[in-house]
Amino acid sequence: MSDAAQPTAAEVRAAAEAVKTALDRHLAAVERRSGEDDPAVYEAFNELAVAAESYDELLYDRYDEVTPFEIPAAEDALPPYTGPEEPSALSVLIRRDYAVAEPQRLLAHAQRIEAADDDISDASDTSGTVHGALGLLFGEYEPDEIASRHKEFGLEEGDSTLWVTASDEPAEPGEWLEAPFEEADPAQVVCRFDVSAVFDEDPDDDVDDLDDGLEDGPVPALDADR
Repeated sequence: MSDAAQPTAAEVRAAAEAVKTALDRHLAAVERRSGEDDPAVYEAFNELAVAAESYDELLYDRYDEVTPFEIPAAEDALPPYTGPEEPSALSVLIRRDYAVAEPQRLLAHAQRIEAADDDISDASDTSGTVHGALGLLFGEYEPDEIASRHKEFGLEEGDSTLWVTASDEPAEPGEWLEAPFEEADPAQVVCRFDVSAVFDEDPDDDVDDLDDGLEDGPVPALDADR
């Protein structure tokens, strides 16, 4: 990073002061806690997390130093549950990301689907494009089957998340179809399950790899993970 792009010492100092202020506010909120799920504590926690992350970034950019602060994962950052005590309905919200790792494999599979389906017009050539092949694939198989067979279809798994939200009554037919995820309320999430490669990263793995590759001599110093 060039000197011109670096934060000033004053900016780093101001960020440190913001962390101190956020710490005081968080402690005060905890001391005045009105219950296990006090929203004031949750808000103070988030403010402290933001201040700590900002300070950590500025400190690294200016001085190439890090802090021992660890920002909790998204699952730990859910707000307190404010949904119904005895829900009579629930919604399951799912997002799964994929990369098209092998387009030719995807296209070949889509062509087989197209050839076996008499309802698909011979002139449509839907399987000849990646977006068309994806449409055929998800039209033929359930999402769970695609998730279990993604490599066979030329796809590579990315992050995924599943939210279970509670409500007082089921939605009316067609009520949310135009914007299915717009009204998802984190405060009504009963539970969530996240899958991501970031959860598999272990800083000790880098050290172990270096140890395996050295016969004698000291292990070289490692840069801090960013």
